[in-house]
Amino acid sequence: MKILVPVKRVVDAYVKVRVKADNSGVETNNVKMSMNPFCEIAVEAAIRLKEAGKVDDIILVSIGGKQAVETLRTGLAMGADRAIHIEATDLEPLAVAKALHAIATKEEVGLVIMGKQAVDNDHNQTGQMLAALTDWSLATFCSGVDVGDDTVEATREIDGGLQVLSVPLPAVLTVDLRLNEPRYASLPNIMKARKKPIDTVALADLGVDDTPRVRTVRVEEPPARAAGVVVDSVAALVDKLQNEAKVIGQ
Repeated sequence: MKILVPVKRVVDAYVKVRVKADNSGVETNNVKMSMNPFCEIAVEAAIRLKEAGKVDDIILVSIGGKQAVETLRTGLAMGADRAIHIEATDLEPLAVAKALHAIATKEEVGLVIMGKQAVDNDHNQTGQMLAALTDWSLATFCSGVDVGDDTVEATREIDGGLQVLSVPLPAVLTVDLRLNEPRYASLPNIMKARKKPIDTVALADLGVDDTPRVRTVRVEEPPARAAGVVVDSVAALVDKLQNEAKVIGQ
């Protein structure tokens, strides 16, 4: 079985995000970029399935400019077999889902594993849209994955605890942080990744309409938190909670 793993290049999760001076978006110039953490977990999940003999071919796909190839090389060094780079920028989730649909159909994959969201926009929409376009089974927020011959058993994190679903293949899975701990790429694997194939595809060749449907009006940093105060007694604390914060009754 072939498995498709979409990966995204984002601002590194440990970098303090800064808003552009014109409030049009987030500053990305001269900022460290890396693979979306949820995508790393999806790549690790696919590699473990291959190591267990349940997957034959792991295909990475990333949408973006030329720098997206670096992200694909990272996934190849982790253990993926090959990659596809779709040349496009600033796509909305629906356009991304349509592009992934085209690749999944062309490659005849049996399973798509992807991060539940990207940390740059937190949309959490692409996986659900892809499942709708393909008319495949869907399990989201997966913290456990077990692939059988014709089904996938997915453990999901919900408000009430854990939910275990059995869904038929082909399927789309979106994964959560607690699914696994992604491996570090070893130096030999980094060298091997340079020889693994990366195909480049233009978005127009996939027949995808990338016309924007949403316009970002303004991006602002959250308001600064007010400084705290130290009170000298329980009575003073209760007074502030009642009369200033108004979080407890009289």
